[in-house]
Amino acid sequence: MLTAFTASLLLTTISEVGDKTFFIAAILAMRHSRRVVFAGASAALAVMTVLSVAMGQVASLLPKHYVAWAEILLFLGFGLKLLYEASQISPKVTATEGCQEAEAAIAQQEAKFNRHTQWAVLAQAFGMTFVAEWGDRTQFTTIALAAANNPVGVTLGAILGHILCAAIAVQCGRYVCGKLSERTLLGIGGALFILFAGVGLVELLH
Repeated sequence: MLTAFTASLLLTTISEVGDKTFFIAAILAMRHSRRVVFAGASAALAVMTVLSVAMGQVASLLPKHYVAWAEILLFLGFGLKLLYEASQISPKVTATEGCQEAEAAIAQQEAKFNRHTQWAVLAQAFGMTFVAEWGDRTQFTTIALAAANNPVGVTLGAILGHILCAAIAVQCGRYVCGKLSERTLLGIGGALFILFAGVGLVELLH
């Protein structure tokens, strides 16, 4: 359980910092109550985590050997992709692409629904975060981890990681990611995925 918790916590936290959902929370928190935005974003990420773990449990019904190899290949693929993307980016480039996407999504939604009550903001933070997270790298990571590891540990680790990222986002998201190199974020994420792919391979072969 501890291994599943640690892996889930680390992969979720690294993957989410500077992600689109991170910036959605950051931008909404600049315009509305931080507590309401944090509650909506955290709730959406928790629900997504539970759904992803449930999907992982369904996948765990497959032969364990295949599930283990699928997890290793998925993590290796993510890791190599992130390292390749990092190699194509200048060290001076900050993590702003996700911010621009989030700003465009928020502007589009607020043009349709211009309401700013606490319940409306809560619903907006929940809905936008949930939609942005669906099909994200973090969701597939959670599914893979839950398929091959203790589901309780994966759930707790992922939820804690999401809550930590949401807290950072609503407090100082724009400032933090304005200072962080996108190349550094991608590089750390890629290295972490490859590390866990290697750990999984060692465990499988032994």
